Amino acid sequence: MTRHVSVRLASERINHSVSSGNELPAFYTPGEVITGIQDFMRGHGTYAEDDYLKASVAGVVQKVNKLICVRPLKSRYVGEIGDVIVGRILEVQQKRWKVETNSRLDSVLQLSSVNLPGGELRRRSAEDEQMMRKHLQEGDLISAEVQSIFNDGSLSLHTRSLKYGKLPQGTLMKVFPSLIKRRKNHFHQLPCGISIIIGNNGYIWISSHKQDVVVEENKDEIENVDLQPVNRSDREIMARVKNCIAALVASKMMLDDTSINFAYEESLKYDQVKDLLDPEAMLDVALQTQDRINNILLE
Repeated sequence: MTRHVSVRLASERINHSVSSGNELPAFYTPGEVITGIQDFMRGHGTYAEDDYLKASVAGVVQKVNKLICVRPLKSRYVGEIGDVIVGRILEVQQKRWKVETNSRLDSVLQLSSVNLPGGELRRRSAEDEQMMRKHLQEGDLISAEVQSIFNDGSLSLHTRSLKYGKLPQGTLMKVFPSLIKRRKNHFHQLPCGISIIIGNNGYIWISSHKQDVVVEENKDEIENVDLQPVNRSDREIMARVKNCIAALVASKMMLDDTSINFAYEESLKYDQVKDLLDPEAMLDVALQTQDRINNILLE
């Protein structure tokens, strides 16, 4: 069996930058002097030493009036109350689940913070605690909302709303949390028939809209839902959406439903989904998407 492998020289690699401006932001490394401390205030990612303001992380400088911060290019998710996240159950503990959310510490989902079967409102009993693994077990993916933040920085989650809970069959994609654009709504139905959850923690869930309808109709008894196989056409659309998101991430573009939908429409000129994995195709999709976003901003 032969397989086509593309090997490129370093000098032939594609530059994925889609920046409209010619001037790139200055990049600072830890310990590098940013400015004097007399005229500015010290923000995140900086420290004062010998009357100078220095960077404590590798990243680009952001200035807000006299406040100077250094935003790292790669970092763990720092949660805020009200954030929508996608996480994976790591462990079932006493009256709570431990959830991996791409943050420094594992998050916590209390038994009292989930909906009981049938939507019943009452105190959780010992019987409910024994049934925890039937509701959510290790490896399950969930969507949730950040309810509070503990003193050590770990997050407390809840899934009391019907739009949160255990996720059906689909594809999970991990991106940098800094590329997620904060919006009022992070649950989207794309015109192509695909549902996406853009988690603030950098986890994006891609699933078929048909699967979501089945789960919504049986939300109170999620463990009894018979998940049907996703047909080939839906899987191809999901793969195309995933490759479009990868193209936007390679060019460091912000992700929301508008940019993902534009990228999907621009990718339709490539008949094969695998063609979108070529660096030239990824850059082409990102450039066309950026042009459409710029045209909207100019209107």
